[in-house]
Amino acid sequence: MYNERTSTDRVVVVGAGQAGADFVAALRMAGHQGPVTLVGEEPEHPYARPPLSKAYLSGKATAEDLHLRPPAMYEQQGIDIRTGTRVTSVDRAARHVVLADGERLPYGHLVLATGGRPRRLPAPGLDEAPNVHYLRTLADVAAMRPRFVPGARLVVVGGGYVGLEVAAVARGLGLTVTVLEALPRVLARVTAPQVSAFYQRVHAEEGVDIRVDTAVTGFAFAPDGAVTAVELKNGERLDADVVLVGIGLVPDTELAERSGLAVDNGIVVDEYCRTADPAVFAIGDCTSHPCGEHGGRRRLESVPNASEQARTAAAAIAGHPAPYTAIPWFWSDQYDVKLQTVGLSTGHDEVVIRGTTETGRSFAAFYLKDGQVRAADVVCSPRDFAAARKLVGARARVSAEALRDLSVPLKQLL
Repeated sequence: MYNERTSTDRVVVVGAGQAGADFVAALRMAGHQGPVTLVGEEPEHPYARPPLSKAYLSGKATAEDLHLRPPAMYEQQGIDIRTGTRVTSVDRAARHVVLADGERLPYGHLVLATGGRPRRLPAPGLDEAPNVHYLRTLADVAAMRPRFVPGARLVVVGGGYVGLEVAAVARGLGLTVTVLEALPRVLARVTAPQVSAFYQRVHAEEGVDIRVDTAVTGFAFAPDGAVTAVELKNGERLDADVVLVGIGLVPDTELAERSGLAVDNGIVVDEYCRTADPAVFAIGDCTSHPCGEHGGRRRLESVPNASEQARTAAAAIAGHPAPYTAIPWFWSDQYDVKLQTVGLSTGHDEVVIRGTTETGRSFAAFYLKDGQVRAADVVCSPRDFAAARKLVGARARVSAEALRDLSVPLKQLL
């Protein structure tokens, strides 16, 4: 069915995460008949990462449940998938990539979907500690999950989405949990103070000890190298059986840099996900792309962004270019609370709360700029989120009074 004309017609994809897997599927859907090779460093077939800190960590989902597509699909679609394989270099002049075993794969188009890796906490002995964990892969969860037993003391360094999601799972499993955040509030980089206060309240109600404005200065170690306590700037020591570090993601751009491609907090691409080399595209968490809403460039870490960029690159390579114009959206599940976010709140000059953040577990926060709805955080209300996406997409001008008025359905404000 699929044409194996010449090896130089091949599309090679480096990275078998969400972006890479969605790209090869979209490329076939777009009508590309030539050879396609998907190369991933992990031994598993492409899987969804968001459940790692939620359903998979809690044991409610299996590794097979996380597969983005049935493994048999790749063979059916004529995708040459290379798992457990690393690309060591790219020769753009000769148009081939070099694998760790020395094999050279020629390409007509190259797609970099290299994603990112957890930001490490620089502390002597920490990387060797058997009970200190980062969360990005199935292997990370496999190493961490045996320590998640009732009564174990978990210290989470970082009050972002991953840290709070893991804290929620850990409480459900009966662990004692402390979250340490260096900034004055959790989720400070992505939400308004009212939303941060809501999540701090929810976690406190669930028994999590959240410490903000708290700096970690060191660790105490047992003779076997395990961390026994986390040392704080105020002199306090928190006993720990297990430590999770969740302080952000570093885009995996080294391969691009070594091949001479521009990198600026991500691999620099245009609105079609092309780099300066017309034969090389980049998609997903590793990219720095034009920001239509605010100007300049941005890098997003989200499944919807990875999927949209995958479709954009596939359409361009298949000869049907259409620019990436999708409005970003994100989600987070903690306990029985689902947060859905649409748009980017960067530069807002007003926050409007619909409902209350002080009681209950359902409300919405709208971010306005010059009277326009630029972004929204919606908690536990799929209907309001659907309306919020339309308001943000239209850059609707809505009065703060109308947004606050619970008697007026949001869909009437469109």
